[in-house]
Amino acid sequence: MSYDPETTALVVVDMQNGFCHPDGSLYAPGSQAAIEPVGKLIDRARGAETPVIYTRDVHPPQQFEDAHYYDEFDRWGEHVLEGTWEAEIVDELPVADEDHVIVKHTYDAFYQTELEGWLAAHNIDTLLFCGTLANVCVFHSAASAGLRDFKPVLVEDALGYLKDEHLEYAVGHTEFLFGETTTLEALDLEANI
Repeated sequence: MSYDPETTALVVVDMQNGFCHPDGSLYAPGSQAAIEPVGKLIDRARGAETPVIYTRDVHPPQQFEDAHYYDEFDRWGEHVLEGTWEAEIVDELPVADEDHVIVKHTYDAFYQTELEGWLAAHNIDTLLFCGTLANVCVFHSAASAGLRDFKPVLVEDALGYLKDEHLEYAVGHTEFLFGETTTLEALDLEANI
């Protein structure tokens, strides 16, 4: 697959201590296992001068106090609270000065964030997605990108997950509904971008 470096960005979804570190409240071994391939993908993107965007899922402690229905704390318990170690990106994936960080408060990285405006300002139309969890924040952010007329591409072997079937679901539905998938091996950014 070939992508134009001037119109493509890598979106690294929620590679945070709360999800990827064994001491995190929503730790998943599959998320920790995604650190190495995500790191390789970040290195390739930087080598190709492709923008890297990190998302951070962050929740103020009072976020869901007045919720009518949508309450992540009720579903998952308190996690990645604002200002905590859990909410920080894992040490293995340091954010560079030129990277862009989006703080989000839901599964969707576009919902009430500046992501769409930032992408438009930088003439980005294609988004390579990696990170965690494949069937939650990655899937919802990629779907939201597709609905906004961006081209979402999931890098399927750089995704964290709880169960194999969750990964299969996210990859299958992405291909079926709104986007494309690829692998690290098939995606040679330095050669293609």
